[in-house]
Amino acid sequence: MRKPLVAGNWKMNGDSKSISALLDEIVAALDKAALRRCEVLVFPSFVYLGSVVARLVDTEVGVGAQDVDAREGGAVTGAVSALMVKNIGCGYAIVGHSERRTLFGENDQMVAEKYARCLAAGLTPILCVGETLDERRADKTIAVVTRQLEAVTAKVGVAGMSAGLVAYEPVWAIGTGESATPDQAEEVHRALRDRLTALDKPMAVAMRLLYGGSVNAENAESLFSMENVDGALVGGASLQGQSFVDICNVADGIV
Repeated sequence: MRKPLVAGNWKMNGDSKSISALLDEIVAALDKAALRRCEVLVFPSFVYLGSVVARLVDTEVGVGAQDVDAREGGAVTGAVSALMVKNIGCGYAIVGHSERRTLFGENDQMVAEKYARCLAAGLTPILCVGETLDERRADKTIAVVTRQLEAVTAKVGVAGMSAGLVAYEPVWAIGTGESATPDQAEEVHRALRDRLTALDKPMAVAMRLLYGGSVNAENAESLFSMENVDGALVGGASLQGQSFVDICNVADGIV
């Protein structure tokens, strides 16, 4: 059975005071919840990674970066490498989030490079894939997410793919309050797992596929009840401690 995972992507939100309060709330609520199986991660902005790692060092909550640079290091002003993220104490990194693709012009090849850099640094990458509303209306959803997935599998192979996770995040459902229906999410997750199965069945069976796109405590149960949905990459709801832990509770009991 795949271990459920719930990850909170805080994006460009919070300051030292609010983040400290949020972490206190999450840790206290998780202690009370006494989760049996669900893995929990948070992804703060780069400038808070060190303080968040220090706060969570003796807890069950893991920490990751929202992005890494595609290069190993050097004269790249403002960039942060996968090795730097690893050295500060993080275990994970998100690559290919739709906001990176749309706002920063990242293409499939760059995302694949970032995924490979994470592996080389000892980080577990979470690959985000997803379609726009126009692509969904044109019935291109499966083609788009398959293309995004295959750019990475072509770069890192079965062994590299098995060392990471995949998160399906329909672009039209991120930050909009809209969420894919459970059946819509399951359709895409099943297609992703089928494509991975064509490469290597044991890897595909073990791969955790997360759903992201306006996940909250109200819709989590119906989403997590789907056979191929193994957890969530949570946006706005992860900025509310109890709401985030409520989602973790649901995953712990259903997935």
